[in-house]
Amino acid sequence: MLMAVGGRLVPCMCVGLLGLLCWVWVSFASFPEAQLPLEPLDAGDRGAFQPQSALSDMEFASISSYRGPGNNDFRSNKELPILLWWSAGLFPHFPGDTERIDCATSSCLVTSNRKVQLYKRTASIIFYGTDFRAYEAPLPRLRHQTWALFHEESPMNNYILSHGPGIRLFNYTATFRRGSDYPLTLQWLPSLDYLLQPVAVSLEKKNQWRREGLAPVLYMQSHCDVPSDRDRYVKELMKYIEVDSYGKCLNNKPLPEHLEDTATATGEDAHFMSFVARYKFHLALENGLCPDYMTEKLWRPMHQGCVPVYRGSFVVKDWMPNDHSVIVIDDFASPKDLASFLKSLDENDDEYIKYLEFKKPSQITNTRLLEALNTREWGVNDMSKPNYLNGFECYVCDQENARLAVERAYRKAPKQNPAPQPKMANNSHMGCPLPKPGYGDIEDVPADDGWLQIWPQDYWQSLDQAEGLESLIRHNESDPSLLWQHIQNIAVRRARGKH
Repeated sequence: MLMAVGGRLVPCMCVGLLGLLCWVWVSFASFPEAQLPLEPLDAGDRGAFQPQSALSDMEFASISSYRGPGNNDFRSNKELPILLWWSAGLFPHFPGDTERIDCATSSCLVTSNRKVQLYKRTASIIFYGTDFRAYEAPLPRLRHQTWALFHEESPMNNYILSHGPGIRLFNYTATFRRGSDYPLTLQWLPSLDYLLQPVAVSLEKKNQWRREGLAPVLYMQSHCDVPSDRDRYVKELMKYIEVDSYGKCLNNKPLPEHLEDTATATGEDAHFMSFVARYKFHLALENGLCPDYMTEKLWRPMHQGCVPVYRGSFVVKDWMPNDHSVIVIDDFASPKDLASFLKSLDENDDEYIKYLEFKKPSQITNTRLLEALNTREWGVNDMSKPNYLNGFECYVCDQENARLAVERAYRKAPKQNPAPQPKMANNSHMGCPLPKPGYGDIEDVPADDGWLQIWPQDYWQSLDQAEGLESLIRHNESDPSLLWQHIQNIAVRRARGKH
């Protein structure tokens, strides 16, 4: 149950999925002057929007309404556009599978009931990127429906979305890229206070741990075979500097018995946090490489007062508190050069401590970071703000109501009103590059290498599937199992130079 409050979204309670679900929002916002009013449907529209088979009139009418005093949408539930969550497991409401949402400027019905897929009244389908499969897409794609993408996870989860034909399938997006419609770039950074927390282990204590035999560098990974091929780089780095490696990847040290449960790391268990905070440097290599893809691997060391040695987002410096708070692996010509630099910082307290100056509020100079944290309408573990699932849902609702209003106005008076303009996502909404070896050139990787056999192929096969699905939609196919036939036809035309 959602309501929205004056241009921003405010929760009343949170329960459920990832601690983010089921928020109630109230809105005190009025319509922008230029926005078309939400008028009652005319007779023709009303007939087209009646429930057809899946949900009865009674089921629609029984859904509760929680309208804020600033929401001017007084239509009945039976007149509202429907948003269908295709990934039912992510449906951010309970109980039941259908809910009315009252957002900043308009209202919608949201449901996870796939029976409404072919309704004329179903205006948009929301997909979870990790679960999106070309061979399971809801076909035929109806002309009156838009598609919305929610994908906050790693690019490795679905490379279809990193290709033009794949991302162009969607009209609205919420991804980690700043160029998406509803950016989730700082999803792993709860707040500015998270960065400003005092150093967990003082430099003096860290130096003491060093004298007692602790390595200067920590590596902790149990997900080894990933597109970024991080282990290949770390293995080379370990030739030149001492690294304590826990977990399953490149392991050279056992975890204490009480920390062997990986849930301690995921949930920032106090014992786990104290254990890793002893290290001066944390190797923070993401599992996938893409602009703006930054996870807890980056932010957690900074929170603790350790220095991240980072590879992931190519533009990570755009989001750092200042220009001296992270060591970027790709700034160094080789692992040997990086190791030499880390050794020099390990031996020079004055230079090392400069990387922690951002702990002082006056030393946070990045206005982009400050503005993004201050203006985002969703929160992370913040009871004063809604979660991003409900936020994106309301974004789609408001966009769809605005689109439908433009369409109605154009149909009634095409000479006085502009035609609706189609909206389409592009590579700035995702657009992650082809995976490459973590160290060295791809020509030097043995043909039987596990990484080589998986990730470059997965990337290009995803392009085939994206093009195949695009072809299915263009030909108005209703059977997604025809995907492989369309992929084969595209391959034949390409071989003949006709694609």
